[in-house]
Amino acid sequence: MQLTLGPERHVLSVGELNSNIQHLFGREFCRIWVAGEISGCRLAASGHYYFSLKDADSQVKCALFKGSARFIRFKPQEGLAVLVRGSLEVYSARGEYQLIIEQLELQGAGSLQASFEQLKSRLAAEGLFHPERKRPLPVHPRRIGLITSPDGAVLQDMLQVLGRRFPGLHLRLYPAQVQGEGAVEQLCAALQHFGTKSWAQVVILARGGGSLEDLWSFNDERLARAIAASAVPVISAVGHETDFTIADFVADHRSPTPSAAAEIVICTRDSLLLELREYSSKMTRAFRYRLIIAARDVQSRGIERTHTLIGRSITRRMQQVDEADTQLRALQTRVLEGARRRLTDLRRRVEESNLPLRFARNRHRQELLQQRLLSAWQNTLRAKASRLHAGRAHLTQLSPLSVLERGYAIVEKRSGQILRSSSDSAVNEPLRIRLHRGELEAQVIDLKP
Repeated sequence: MQLTLGPERHVLSVGELNSNIQHLFGREFCRIWVAGEISGCRLAASGHYYFSLKDADSQVKCALFKGSARFIRFKPQEGLAVLVRGSLEVYSARGEYQLIIEQLELQGAGSLQASFEQLKSRLAAEGLFHPERKRPLPVHPRRIGLITSPDGAVLQDMLQVLGRRFPGLHLRLYPAQVQGEGAVEQLCAALQHFGTKSWAQVVILARGGGSLEDLWSFNDERLARAIAASAVPVISAVGHETDFTIADFVADHRSPTPSAAAEIVICTRDSLLLELREYSSKMTRAFRYRLIIAARDVQSRGIERTHTLIGRSITRRMQQVDEADTQLRALQTRVLEGARRRLTDLRRRVEESNLPLRFARNRHRQELLQQRLLSAWQNTLRAKASRLHAGRAHLTQLSPLSVLERGYAIVEKRSGQILRSSSDSAVNEPLRIRLHRGELEAQVIDLKP
């Protein structure tokens, strides 16, 4: 007979105890929100973050795995006040519980601003904001790429400004979402499109004003790196003059508004025409000045001579004038050639902008010069043709074919060798006899010495 003094013991193993606690945690502490301050933050080589979340009275260990960390807008750092969502789990190897974090947010109204400052500091340290890496904008771009929403007023404002300043420009719009989910991917795809197609000479990345949340797509690190990697200069025209985004710091040029970007990217057509007129006026004044100085020099030197030496002086001065004229013509030719190349390039650009009426007079002058050049070439060709006919007649007289006309013949072997002696052939060897008109086939029958 066995006497039982108390209830039977139920002994658990350590693993069973941890398993029961995990079951309890999974039922009571799943996907909970906890507020606290990050302490002892450590980034492992695997990409996981380990830290403690504490307040004034207590703390709890936390783990932010790499898969969840890539969706966090900021980098966890020591002392940040955060709000986390996660589930409690037991780490059986040490018998400790920890909070497995799924979502991490900064506390307070300045959370987005803190994320902005953190990303700005990190990209600045990498050199993405350095002025040395920013490229100058093209002076007179003819092909401009636009990246913005096709439904907003921003696009219409830019088209109105560009059309007023310089009609006839080639514009291409890459429609992209500028706010909300998927906006960053579309903006990056637009930059990659213009960078790889080698069509656009400059790209305007534009969006209207809004709150920090509305403009947050332009503070994304992926967009910043896409702008830095763009093969085409990028103008950032996001928000109003007081709005600043990460895209503004990375872009080659920052414009306060989209309309201002349209004014910056291209000059007015009138200013371009004024620049052409100024070049023409400067060249005319320079030529006139040189001629006046040369005339005064010739006149002063002639007066200083006596009447007895006028004849010889004039002769010497004529030679000097000829040399000066030659040098002046050479200088004038070089200056005109350079000016003509620039003028031709500018004329081509203006003609592409549908300005044929403004240059009709210059086109007429060009046609006259072409006619003169054609006439000169025709005269040269006639002289060359005459020399060619004379040379051909001379060659005809020296040609062996003219000898054949007088009844002579040329005897050749099949190999083309011309026979000059009977000893050069063999019996039964086929021969070819070339007459003035036609050829004969023959065969050697007998060889006589």
